[in-house]
Amino acid sequence: MALFGTDGVRGVAGVDLTEKLALDLAVAAAEVLTESGEFVGHRPVAIVGQDSRESGAYLEAAICKGLTDSGVDVRRVGILPTPAVSFLISELNADLGVMISASHNPARDNGIKFFARTGRKLDDALEAKIESLLGQPWQRPADMEVGRAFEDKEAREKYISYLLSTIHTRFDGIKVVVDCANGAASHVAPRTYEKAGATVVAIHHQPDGWNINENCGSTHLEDLQARVIAEKADFGIAHDGDADRCLAVDAHGEIVDGDAIMTILARGFKERGALQSNTIVTTVMSNLGFIKAMKDADIEVVTTAVGDRYVLEEMLKHDFSLGGEQSGHLIMREFAGTGDGILTALQLAQEVRRTGKSLADLAAAMKRFPQVLINVPNVAKEKLAQSSKIAAAVKEAEATLGDSGRVLLRASGTEPLVRVMVEAASDNLAQEIATSLATVVKAELEI
Repeated sequence: MALFGTDGVRGVAGVDLTEKLALDLAVAAAEVLTESGEFVGHRPVAIVGQDSRESGAYLEAAICKGLTDSGVDVRRVGILPTPAVSFLISELNADLGVMISASHNPARDNGIKFFARTGRKLDDALEAKIESLLGQPWQRPADMEVGRAFEDKEAREKYISYLLSTIHTRFDGIKVVVDCANGAASHVAPRTYEKAGATVVAIHHQPDGWNINENCGSTHLEDLQARVIAEKADFGIAHDGDADRCLAVDAHGEIVDGDAIMTILARGFKERGALQSNTIVTTVMSNLGFIKAMKDADIEVVTTAVGDRYVLEEMLKHDFSLGGEQSGHLIMREFAGTGDGILTALQLAQEVRRTGKSLADLAAAMKRFPQVLINVPNVAKEKLAQSSKIAAAVKEAEATLGDSGRVLLRASGTEPLVRVMVEAASDNLAQEIATSLATVVKAELEI
């Protein structure tokens, strides 16, 4: 089974993702990028960041050792969002980036994501090459000395300044509640929104190493919804553990998901002439309501497989400027080469200020089709495509839905589960079909 998933390497820290594996990955990554010519003619430099997990400290130590043993200088930037690492690679003219995070996963998990000198995640071919070299003996080139690791204490402020440079209006008079998921956004997001002029109420912004994503953040919006209403805020923002995602809550406590945010930003980009080729890129998980909203706005939609890397690949191939996922992972190439939750929130707030409309009014441009998503855990996800019974059940469900809905079964790229997604004209029908399909998947693939 491949070590790399849709977003780097993930596993239970200390069990699947050990110090030895982290070190070996760092050595292999340095070797692969050296062979590809990334380090020719100068001493290589890597940016290494992490989210707030307890296990991040020892994984960072292992990665830094692997990189420095391979002749790479390491700038340790501490607890910062994943997109900050991407930005700092370009800002500091580094050759490589490593982010230690398992994103929205629970605290027991952790992960390692690699970035090339472009600030973008590695493609499948480079990841496969790194994996093929794991644990193999490698000798640092004779002209490369052992690297050095040092802490970059200015990285956070550099990132905040960059974020603020992407907006051209102040947010004075706007009150926002931000849920930092006790993760990488905790020391950056509230400060950024405050410096932009907003009145900020921060929640779940005191990480202790184990409370990241625990009943908070973009996967648990209940606290944010309640606090927005209690504070009479204009809206709320929720980030995930590594802050590359953004979901929102309007003043009434209603959820504004990634599809709705993409709708708002796509319309705004089009109005100011920044929507390249009049097209937005999204994944197969986007709601049919989003597709219809884009059609109503006369905006073309291109779909990809799930994963921001595939969205970005399509954007780069055709020079599109905007793309994203229903999960709230948006990419705006005008500003960044990867998804950035704080950047997304700033652009969303700017649309609220620019239009003079409430977030609820802006989000109303998309009428969401009822959608049910059921995760079926502890299954042999790699056998999903081989099951004739599952295929027959899907075909029957599609016949029932006709043109008024759809079915999507997808093996998770980061967890041992299969996601069953059904959209239909009514909640009851979507739930009935999704439950039926999940039962078939569990019976056929249960480990």
